[in-house]
Amino acid sequence: MTASSTRRTTTSRSQIAAFGAIAVAGALVLTGCGDQTDKGGDTGSSSSTSSAPLASKLPDSIRKAGVIKVGSDIAYPPVEYMENGKAVGVDPDIAAALGKQLGVTFQFQNGKFDNLIVGLQADRFNVIMSAMNDTKNRQNGIDSDTGKKVGNGVDFVDYFTAGTSILVQKGNPKGIKSLDDLCGKVVALQKGTTSEGIAKAQSEKCTKDGNKAIDLQTFDTDPEALLRLKQGASVADLNDFPVAAYNAKTSGSGKDFEVVGDQIEAGPYGIAVAKENTQLRDALQAAMAAIIKNGDYQKILEKWNVTQGAVTEAKINGGS
Repeated sequence: MTASSTRRTTTSRSQIAAFGAIAVAGALVLTGCGDQTDKGGDTGSSSSTSSAPLASKLPDSIRKAGVIKVGSDIAYPPVEYMENGKAVGVDPDIAAALGKQLGVTFQFQNGKFDNLIVGLQADRFNVIMSAMNDTKNRQNGIDSDTGKKVGNGVDFVDYFTAGTSILVQKGNPKGIKSLDDLCGKVVALQKGTTSEGIAKAQSEKCTKDGNKAIDLQTFDTDPEALLRLKQGASVADLNDFPVAAYNAKTSGSGKDFEVVGDQIEAGPYGIAVAKENTQLRDALQAAMAAIIKNGDYQKILEKWNVTQGAVTEAKINGGS
């Protein structure tokens, strides 16, 4: 898998209720994300396949089952998180809208983010929908750390765009304004994400420029990294812009964090599908195009205040 080329958009790893406080968030995630196959709650359409406009585009096996199983690390508000035992957020809402077009229910299954592609390749679920960035390395099964091919890769149906942001303590006590200000300092973030790749690249730049490398601390979940930042054990967390902005607004009633600097390396989120499952991929693309056209997609983004990440078309493998 190409873990380090993945974005949690964002990472982005503060919730309306369950993630209102970082400590609570960490506890919830640690109990909820341990098993790749744990159910994260169902979301989607209750429409029958016979009445759904795009049901005929699905593979027969999925159409008959009435379910698309979704692998997701459900700890990344507002994109996806757990509330009252159910997956909620941008991704589950988009999945529900897609389900109405396809006549199936999208069933979210909770797992660690950097294990999701392995789970997809092992047929534990049909797709990945987890604020995952669409990249060429991921499409081609290339590990971006080593440059070596480690798998068949996946196809993506793109549905959102976001970049990485720098999140710091409220008031920015360390005066962080850009990536260059992180040289020689402790940065905490979620492992297996685009944010980790950005931090590693910046650390190399730091040493080339004669400065100290970044002291990078990585965690299985973003809430764990946020807790380190809140405690002052790190100077920054890197994660996807909508997630960073949401945490800045909600954690500690807006008193814990703030976002600094500009978005870094903006790119698309994609629904990941196994390379050989082209019929499912194309059905998802058609459904995504339909909800963009009928306005359901825009309404979902407005609900979660993330309209700045809207796409105008459902591209396949549009990432670079």
